[in-house]
Amino acid sequence: MSEETTLRQLRVPARLRGVDPAVAIAFGCIILLLLAGSIYSRNFLSLDYLLQQLKVASFLGVIATGMMAVILLGQIDLSVPWVVTTGAMMACAATAYGTTGSVMAIPFGIFCGCMIGLVNGLSVAYLRIPSMIVTLATNAVAQGLMVVYTGGFSPQDSASPTMRFLAAGYTVPGLPNGVLVWFLIGLLAVFMLTRTTFGRSLYSVGNRERAAYMSGIDTRRVTLLAFIMSGGLSALGGVLLAGYASKASQSMGDSYLLPSIAAVVLGGTHVLGGKGSYLGTVAGVILITLLQSILSVMQIEEAGRQLIYGAVIIGMLLLYGRQRPA
Repeated sequence: MSEETTLRQLRVPARLRGVDPAVAIAFGCIILLLLAGSIYSRNFLSLDYLLQQLKVASFLGVIATGMMAVILLGQIDLSVPWVVTTGAMMACAATAYGTTGSVMAIPFGIFCGCMIGLVNGLSVAYLRIPSMIVTLATNAVAQGLMVVYTGGFSPQDSASPTMRFLAAGYTVPGLPNGVLVWFLIGLLAVFMLTRTTFGRSLYSVGNRERAAYMSGIDTRRVTLLAFIMSGGLSALGGVLLAGYASKASQSMGDSYLLPSIAAVVLGGTHVLGGKGSYLGTVAGVILITLLQSILSVMQIEEAGRQLIYGAVIIGMLLLYGRQRPA
């Protein structure tokens, strides 16, 4: 153990030594945002406002969960915008086929997202095409297919009652179902990352793919499954968004690409893979959502928001991007 490490342990209380600094900073920023918002308006600390923000955050949280799996590999998924839109449009389209269509709407929307993820995964894992290139290409293809499907007009199909209930209904009084869905997916993600071979393989491949391969891990299969997971969860996010708005719309996923990446990075997941925790992603999602809310309340235009998102990501990359993966 180095002298520097020993001194650092002596300075940090024993209870805090296991806390990821990035996660602690993210939660600290959340508290600062709430305090800053409460100065602007007292409603920022009300229970109704916080539940509303959690409801909005749940859509981003579901999408960011899939993005985290890909970033843990040291890859990126830029097809999120139109995978979200495709999942929403196809789920709404299924409702036009009667009772059976309504029952199959959600599985069909997720299935379409998984298929796009499958194409991404096969291209990255087996054809060795850079993820940045292939996911951009599949995003463009998905956009083209949806434009052909709608003829360039706004989709006319509505969300099924189940989609609306899942996104905006209440099973537990006072707690939106969208938050429950995010909570359940979060539990599964934590279990997967900490208790399964696949979860541990994500970290191993992200740390050093060749070493993971030499140790017996099927790195191609892990990469393929991570992209399918990202596609499926992005589509589920689209289904929830369509349920929340009662219908799908063109480009409804465009505003989720940068926030989903930012939420994962802000939560401490290393952009080169191999390091990160789901608690950090949760903190990043809440932080981004609160930041969006405050910027909206302050009536900052979309261009200004994008500039702030970009500046925040660059700042966090300067803090964490140069660290070596664990």
